[in-house]
Amino acid sequence: MNRILVLGGTGFLGSDVCEKAGQLQCRVTVPTRRLENAKKIQPLPWVDPIQVDIHDEAALTRLMRGHDAVANLVATLHGSQAEFSKVHVELVQKLVRACTAAGVRRVVHVSALGAAADAKSMYQRSKAQGEAVLAASTLDVSIIRPSLIFGPGDQSINLFARLQARFPFIPLGAADARFQPVWVEDVAQAIVNLLRDRTQVGAAGGQGEAPIYEACGPDVYTLKQLVQAAGRLSGNERPVFALPGPLARLQARLMELAPGRPLLSRDNLDSMASHNVASGVLPGLKELGITPSALTVIAPNYLDSGEAGLLLMRRRAAGRF
Repeated sequence: MNRILVLGGTGFLGSDVCEKAGQLQCRVTVPTRRLENAKKIQPLPWVDPIQVDIHDEAALTRLMRGHDAVANLVATLHGSQAEFSKVHVELVQKLVRACTAAGVRRVVHVSALGAAADAKSMYQRSKAQGEAVLAASTLDVSIIRPSLIFGPGDQSINLFARLQARFPFIPLGAADARFQPVWVEDVAQAIVNLLRDRTQVGAAGGQGEAPIYEACGPDVYTLKQLVQAAGRLSGNERPVFALPGPLARLQARLMELAPGRPLLSRDNLDSMASHNVASGVLPGLKELGITPSALTVIAPNYLDSGEAGLLLMRRRAAGRF
């Protein structure tokens, strides 16, 4: 393998994928709308950021040429039906056509636990539609479905910790929703392992199937327990009160009306109607040679600890401390 393309490589998960892709000893192309978004990965000597709009199919097709594989990490947690469709379905359709035109067969695609055609949330339904597009193609596809991903810069555990540092108590919708949080570096390593070792996957071959791996951590938490853990591990634990369904939806609606990206939307609540945990049927990180790390081991090293804590965490993870 000489060159891979990472879509979404400037994001939370993508930056870790780019870092670990150095193991592949190949060039890594990372498209981005603005090069300033690639500041975190630009120091990596094997990474080539390029300014391009990947939603422009002609540009994506040109970009695809000369690559041996592609990893698609592009996703959005918030938006309308049209916005979810643009990111999770239409982009995947363009990706399939671009790969076919450029002769690129290998695709590793990041989906989500709970993806299903009959799911309650637009997010999960659109993720399932994107999976179906790939599974119906003739490409060599592997799909990863992560649970809640945590790590430095996440918008979950860090957010829960910050809220408790600012407010005396936390009113929480969907408090009983269950998650199996997974470390961002474990998910990134799984993607790199799939790109490196094609013996672990099978070809979709237009048969409507593609290998699916569930990326989950070792422990299951309710949402309330996750919020409490974030507060406890950051030293800012506050009382957490579960909201009944109607109040939770009202809270989410009010958050949607606030400027900027909402902390919680009604579609997020719909997503949490189904538990975000491993099925026990599909293969997981173990089958990809990874022993998942626990939230209680990793999170204390980065919650409210800045760059020094991040460096310490990576040294511990690498066995250098």
